[in-house]
Amino acid sequence: MQIQIQPFTVHKRVPLTISRGTTAQTQNVWLQVEQDGIAGWGEASPFSVTGPIQSTEAIVSDLQAVIPLLQPYSPLERQQIEHICRQHLKLSAAWAALDLALHDWLGKRAGLPLWQLWGLDRQQIVPTSVTIGISSPEAAQQRMRSWMEQVEVKAVKVKLGSPDGIAADQAMLKAVQAVAPQGAKFSIDANGGWSLSDAIAMGDWLAAAGVTYIEQPLPRGQEADLLELYHRSPLPIFVDESCFNSRDIPKLADRVHGINIKLMKSGGLGEALRMVHTAKACGLQLMLGCYSDSALANTAAAHLAPFADHLDLDSHLNLRDDPFVGASMQAGCLMPNDLPGLGVQRA
Repeated sequence: MQIQIQPFTVHKRVPLTISRGTTAQTQNVWLQVEQDGIAGWGEASPFSVTGPIQSTEAIVSDLQAVIPLLQPYSPLERQQIEHICRQHLKLSAAWAALDLALHDWLGKRAGLPLWQLWGLDRQQIVPTSVTIGISSPEAAQQRMRSWMEQVEVKAVKVKLGSPDGIAADQAMLKAVQAVAPQGAKFSIDANGGWSLSDAIAMGDWLAAAGVTYIEQPLPRGQEADLLELYHRSPLPIFVDESCFNSRDIPKLADRVHGINIKLMKSGGLGEALRMVHTAKACGLQLMLGCYSDSALANTAAAHLAPFADHLDLDSHLNLRDDPFVGASMQAGCLMPNDLPGLGVQRA
């Protein structure tokens, strides 16, 4: 098989601020796998939590090192390919790009979309949230209004963990709720921006404010403190930065209510499926999230959406120059289409 990679830059309509910083643009990587006249597409987007920084340059270097080793194989020889990747790929985002492309190739070879190959029901897909980054109450209200002009909003994720403290978090959330559509579901993502004491205090306050769940209240590395928060929080606790792959899940099962699966963390759809089944076996809820992904990666995630209790797949909706089109917004839900594979085309 032939494998090609091509970096591309995407710019956000509105820069996104979380507890760790602000992002206005990213350089992602488009990967193509071709054999027998069929081209499968995948994407890697850079991110950084802990461990190796998964920058665009690092992702490209990681892929360039493994591509010559994979060329003798067919996209159907997934077990052999996975063995090579485990030995030579260091970055999960690089693996995600390759994995998505191989799944896309397989679906195109079979002539079926992935959701249908997996026997899933698109009617089970819940609405995806739109994200409001950390800002002033006035700016947050304006962002909420702009989302309402763009899509039908049924769920809202508000980024908290402001460096100005939990009083600023509370003021911002109240401002957004004041202008949000009636009946919209609210969730909170602190991106590890709270201390244990702040997380406990905010849990009670957020429950009274009608929030449905809290995501990553404590920093990665403080998973021991999640146990106390789990027993004291009136709201479900989900983790994102604390959970990369299926091996992380059993260690968290007694201290969280759910996990956030992101394809860039997991290393693609194959490991994401393992995470789905591991989490369900541990009695945990599931959500699917994204980084600065284009419609390519978010459409790939949308094929897994029937498994999820909550969805946060809106990053491509905040791009001014997304080069891809795929899953479409229908009544607040990101729905994969009937095209084979991922169902992604050039914009």
